[in-house]
Amino acid sequence: MRVTNAPASRKRRKRMVTAAKGFRMRRSKLYRYASDAVDHGRAYAYRDRKTKKRNFRALWQIRINAAARAAGTTYSRFMEGLKAAKVALDRKVLSDIAATDAPTFLELVQIAQSALKTKAAKA
Repeated sequence: MRVTNAPASRKRRKRMVTAAKGFRMRRSKLYRYASDAVDHGRAYAYRDRKTKKRNFRALWQIRINAAARAAGTTYSRFMEGLKAAKVALDRKVLSDIAATDAPTFLELVQIAQSALKTKAAKA
């Protein structure tokens, strides 16, 4: 007699169809199509967890650059000045300050510019 291990197979298939909840048409009802859809979805989720970090860093850089240019400097000079002044704020915090608190950001620009002047004087 052939042994099929039916309970475990049914559980595995049911788990896959349950994971496809919210998908449309046969992708949420039939195992074959649900399996493909869930596998693709998980692959995209893994890939896009990495892409999300990249996209947010780019957004933060754009916000900082816009605020820095409004204050009369560029992104690269501003970041170089902050590094020279040993200001340990990351881009996420800097972009939030740039978007919500303009006077504080202008103070940071002044700090960066003064640090660049002292750096140039040393060289």
